[in-house]
Amino acid sequence: MTTVGIRGTFFDFVDDPWKHVGNEQAAARFHQDGLMVVADGVIEAFGPYEKIAAAHSSVEVTHIKDRIIVPGFIDGHIHLPQTRVLGAYGEQLLPWLQKWVYPEELKYRDRNYAREGAKRFLDALLASGTTTCQAFTSSSPVSTEELFEEAARRNMRVIAGLTGIDRNAPADFIDTPENFYRDSKRLIAQYHNKGRNLYAITPRFAFGASPELLKACQRLKHEHPDCWVNTHISENPAECSGVLVEHPDCQDYLGVYEKFGLVGPKFSGGHGVYLSNNEFRRMSKTGAAVVFCPCSNLFLGSGLFRLGRATDPEHRVRMSFGTDVGGGNRFSMISVLDDAYKVGMCNNTLLDGSIDPARKDLAEAERNKLSPYRGFWSITLGGAEGLYIDDKLGNFEPGKEADFVALDPNGGQAAQAWHQSLIADGAGPRTMDEAASMLFAVMMVGDDRCVDETWVMGKRLYKKN
Repeated sequence: MTTVGIRGTFFDFVDDPWKHVGNEQAAARFHQDGLMVVADGVIEAFGPYEKIAAAHSSVEVTHIKDRIIVPGFIDGHIHLPQTRVLGAYGEQLLPWLQKWVYPEELKYRDRNYAREGAKRFLDALLASGTTTCQAFTSSSPVSTEELFEEAARRNMRVIAGLTGIDRNAPADFIDTPENFYRDSKRLIAQYHNKGRNLYAITPRFAFGASPELLKACQRLKHEHPDCWVNTHISENPAECSGVLVEHPDCQDYLGVYEKFGLVGPKFSGGHGVYLSNNEFRRMSKTGAAVVFCPCSNLFLGSGLFRLGRATDPEHRVRMSFGTDVGGGNRFSMISVLDDAYKVGMCNNTLLDGSIDPARKDLAEAERNKLSPYRGFWSITLGGAEGLYIDDKLGNFEPGKEADFVALDPNGGQAAQAWHQSLIADGAGPRTMDEAASMLFAVMMVGDDRCVDETWVMGKRLYKKN
């Protein structure tokens, strides 16, 4: 057994900050001088340095100084084969797919291209502090194989699966429900629960799925109930209208997935911009999750996700955040928090009564505000809860996997260090509130340059410079 110690300033979460309005600190945990003991990639002990060191005096310790150590970031919605087309100009969702995405994803039929793409994809994630992702691959099994193989070489936790589409895409891109079922069965047997790989049954979206393809997904979920289901939902107005044309017997977008028994625990619907209140309530009741992708929703002009509605305590929906690269134009979960904050503030204004008094809802307006507690919870423990992997990771509880990021609070743009000196007078944070304020500056003033080191299962896989 290999046992190591990591010493430094730690910040993580033990609860959901939205449950502690006015006292969000109750959801967090801070050790100015802490120690995490890791045995074979799993956290064995965690707490104040003096206390933990006394019980583990023989452990070799790496001291990470002048950094804030947080759990590894979790990207709940991202596309492996769109790595090269992020930042493609000028289209909304459906024409953007036709012009940029499908031609690029076709290249992932070639194993060498898919292998290089998987390496670049995971390199970009690690450089952004992301240690876990739920990813779409392509309609070719090769891309799924290469992602799982490359993730296994790095011992990263990945949820992924063959992406099924048999409608509304180029003829050479789509596949049959029969092939999708057959290939998915093989891939599940080969990769699901092998190492840190987890498999998601992945209909791309209801607009591209015939009833026969969704029946194949239903059959796969019935035969493999411990697999995840990953898809898109209610992202774009034209897409939403098209779904009801393709599935005229359903009343709304969620109803398509409900019809085929896919909605429940381990179901993730990316985006959810145009989910109705009723759909949110149904997702809450079944334990399904939505993935907030603000960078993509803004870049493609899709709309503003109703964060305050998803966090309604009476009908709370499980939620993770995602970059949605390449609709999202950055790999960074820090950038996701930046845009999520701004989306939330726009929604806050829409609900505070200043525009339309009839829509005034001060409680929902407040829930749209993304504090540093709410933000960093959403991309760590909250993201893990949304994906039903919080038993494995998301915070620094003993028994969980030791994935973490060392953030340089003075990284980012040139003004960052001077700003941070307002909070901690040129030193590191001394209190939880100081740490939260510095993390908020990382969200809003910093960027990926704040990611100094990324560790996976107790091993450093990325170091800036």
